[in-house]
Amino acid sequence: MTIAVAFVLGMLISLTYMKTCNKSGYSQNFSLTLILMPTVIAVIILLIGSNIARAFSLAGAFSIIRFRSAPRDPKDIAYVLFTMAAGLACGVGIFGYAGLFTIFLCTLMFVLNRLNFGAKKTSQKSLKITVPENLDYEGAFDEVLKEYTTGYELKKVKTTDLGSLYELAYVVTMDNEVSQKAFLDSLRCRNGNLNISLSMCANTEYE
Repeated sequence: MTIAVAFVLGMLISLTYMKTCNKSGYSQNFSLTLILMPTVIAVIILLIGSNIARAFSLAGAFSIIRFRSAPRDPKDIAYVLFTMAAGLACGVGIFGYAGLFTIFLCTLMFVLNRLNFGAKKTSQKSLKITVPENLDYEGAFDEVLKEYTTGYELKKVKTTDLGSLYELAYVVTMDNEVSQKAFLDSLRCRNGNLNISLSMCANTEYE
């Protein structure tokens, strides 16, 4: 009975993880782990029972285990703790509470995911603009940057192509709903249609 309930709860938690995972996708191995973990924890609690010596023996055995993979997402840690709590509740025989809080937390995760709770409305990006040497780049793009971004900072200026071109490196903060194509088109009209690069990661090294 304990193993069956723990397995069902693990399946429910795993399905919730897969449905509420971000757009980058979820790990199949982690999903399978979430199914097995409540059962494993429940079996461990059954084996320990009220025997103190057995508890210390199992603690020593599990202390030699080394986990090689770190969670990719902080939310994964919450799901691990979630499954451990479900397994502990099943192991001590309080199936009603185990099922109740599992259903409650899974429903809560669905609601928070549907509301897109905590999502940022803006994001930082790395912008590189190539300009010809005869263009006074100081302030040349300020009007466009003020229109399409909520903040920007010039980080680096360097020459390229044997000194015939300049490359400007900015960190810009943009609203996620702003059209990136319109932004780049406006910049191209001012830099002579030379290369422009917009990176989604603002932590990119400026080489």
